[in-house]
Amino acid sequence: MNITLFYHSILSDWNHGNAHFLRGVVRELQERGHQVQVYEPKNGWSLQNLLEGYGDEKLEELQQYYPGIRTNFYTLDTLDLDEVLRNQDLVLVHEWNEHELVKRVGEHRSQHDYKLLFHDTHHRAVTERDSMANYDLTHYDGVLAFGQVIRDLYLQEGWTAKAWTWHEAADTSVFYPRQQTEPEGDLVWIGNWGDEERTAELHEFLINPVKELGLKAKIYGVRYPKHALEALADAGIEYGGWLPNYKAAEEFAKYKVTVHVPRRPYVEALPGIPTIRPFEAMACGIPLISSPWEDAENLFTPGQDFLVARTGEEMKQQLQTILSDNKKAQELAERGLQTIRSRHTCAHRVDELEKVCEELGIETSKIYITPKEQVLQDE
Repeated sequence: MNITLFYHSILSDWNHGNAHFLRGVVRELQERGHQVQVYEPKNGWSLQNLLEGYGDEKLEELQQYYPGIRTNFYTLDTLDLDEVLRNQDLVLVHEWNEHELVKRVGEHRSQHDYKLLFHDTHHRAVTERDSMANYDLTHYDGVLAFGQVIRDLYLQEGWTAKAWTWHEAADTSVFYPRQQTEPEGDLVWIGNWGDEERTAELHEFLINPVKELGLKAKIYGVRYPKHALEALADAGIEYGGWLPNYKAAEEFAKYKVTVHVPRRPYVEALPGIPTIRPFEAMACGIPLISSPWEDAENLFTPGQDFLVARTGEEMKQQLQTILSDNKKAQELAERGLQTIRSRHTCAHRVDELEKVCEELGIETSKIYITPKEQVLQDE
């Protein structure tokens, strides 16, 4: 297939956790022989923050992990959709895009025969419903939603006539266990502060347990306010700032355990959506302990793929167990890794996407490329 993807950014993952999954999908589609082009807005906020803080060298480093990764920059006032979308079979528009772009692509679709999908990977359908309702999906063929509850909401609100659940997953070409040397510490946590959406939870399930157990810990992420940095310092936690997403596997290998602390909207209103972080940790073979969230869609087996701590005191107990019992830690890590590899990789998600394409009526000869056809295309 000829596929065009409109992303907020594929080059930058600064405060843009979706970049992991989006990059993995692009790589998997390309490896199957599909022709993929990515468009992102010129001067997008994630890329600008990356460049201002770290310079062009991080984009060069990205190429080491994603060789050949590239994008096309556009501005809304110069974007020529007739040129960009000529001879396309499938177009995906990610929800971190301007309302005007979403509408214009839909209007263009009404005059052409490619298939057009909207891709939602955020909780804003619940927390910012008016903004999401203002996306004009009139001429879209459907929505890919990263959880059943989001999918159902789109249908119930009449925002779309068709919707599919399409969870995020791990890009196992980058997120896989690295060779472990002597640990540099006990616990590592990778995540942004969260716009005060989980402040109390981060104290209860992360900062306080580390402090009370006297663990050697390091935290990576951006947008940490002054009070958060002071709390980390008080707990003796090292703050590492922004960590490129593609380096997470290397950091996980330096520590004995990590935790997952979901934002409040995912706990209270969006059961079944774990976000990308647990996929990342389990794919890298590090034991994971999570604060409570309801695995309503049975993606994992809590207690076997990862441990669950219902309170801060339970988190302390679980951490002590993992840090003192190497066999238990290894069994937990291996089970989580096995579950990711068997059910939750970007390859599995592209399998699902190809089935959606078949349902939409795209020719199967374009969807499922045989090795011989792929060789001819590559030539």
